[in-house]
Amino acid sequence: MPYDLAIIGGGIVGLSTALEISTRLPGLSIVVLEKEAAVAMHQTGRNSGVIHAGVYYQPGSLKARFCREGVTATIDFCREYGVPFEQCGKMLVATSVEEMPRLAALEERCRQNGLPVERLDAAELVRREPHIHGIAALFVPTSGIVDYGRIARTMADGLTGRGVDIRTSATVETLREEADGIRIQLPQEEIGARHVIACAGIMADRLALLCGLALDFRIVPFRGEYYRLRSDKDAIVNHLIYPIPDPALPFLGVHLTKMIGGYVTVGPNAVLAFAREGYRFSDVGFGDLKEMISFPGFRRLVRNNFRSGLSEMANSLSKRRYLALCRRYCPELRLDDLQPYRPGIRAQAVLADGSLVHDFLILQTRRTIHVCNAPSPAATSAIPIARHLADRAAALFEWRDRGRIG
Repeated sequence: MPYDLAIIGGGIVGLSTALEISTRLPGLSIVVLEKEAAVAMHQTGRNSGVIHAGVYYQPGSLKARFCREGVTATIDFCREYGVPFEQCGKMLVATSVEEMPRLAALEERCRQNGLPVERLDAAELVRREPHIHGIAALFVPTSGIVDYGRIARTMADGLTGRGVDIRTSATVETLREEADGIRIQLPQEEIGARHVIACAGIMADRLALLCGLALDFRIVPFRGEYYRLRSDKDAIVNHLIYPIPDPALPFLGVHLTKMIGGYVTVGPNAVLAFAREGYRFSDVGFGDLKEMISFPGFRRLVRNNFRSGLSEMANSLSKRRYLALCRRYCPELRLDDLQPYRPGIRAQAVLADGSLVHDFLILQTRRTIHVCNAPSPAATSAIPIARHLADRAAALFEWRDRGRIG
């Protein structure tokens, strides 16, 4: 086998994993396979750029642990390699009395997850954020902003410098696990590796199925649509501004995000995409759509969330409805403040009963490890996820004549 390890996926999780394992075992031959022409083209390069503190996640979950560790790891990486970041903090703003019990629950969740948090009354909120209206807020100072695409490209440069082979335009068509390794079919050739770690995002379930794993979930794509505020609104907020999420809905809601480039975005909503990489409303992948509809969990998801799904779709189609969500806590915004901005796709694992997989999900065969569910905050958590994958590889894989990862 020409490679000791193939890592499938050139997003931040795959590149972090390559960096971690090549650091632990510098003599290992590693190839990173990315189907696009460059790294970080999908979830890594199209997210909100937030360094998440870990407010929302179940205490003790992988998300809660890795996100908390990831804040420090991400900032340390940025400092070491000169990647710009800002730890500006996050405001979670309650705009009605009905939201106050949820605000209190989030405050308790912060404490359970070991996060510093400060409750603000309306007067203090306005003092710190003159353009934001609310009756109360939580301030979480550890949240920040960064360009994750830049982090990923910095990682890729470092990997190339240490001899890791990064191959772009390398779509994995088939995987065949054999006694002595994995046969990987690319469009123009077949390559071999003794072991595989798949960090393939939206394609994660398909690669897992190719390796014979019996799955009780499928990946469903949700498109997050953003707007960028006009340049005269670049200083409208001092922190990240989030609504109090509705626990009956699967996602966090539209928020105002300072970006590391000095501008502000609004979003995202969460609209079912009709293709796995359906960045536009008009993008329809008939094979993807047929695959989704044939999965019972998808049909149950749609049935269980039909009303909220229709509302998200209406917000997508109507800029005025989208604006109304923003004006709940930033009433001075006007329609022409919302300028076009790039959308993103969230790769979300959905179980057969129609429920979402809320935690990171990692499965394995004898020679492969699969990151099957890694939506937000995977970018923040990428370095701790990589450490975890390297630990799992140490327990599962043996490297001929090279000892073990450890």
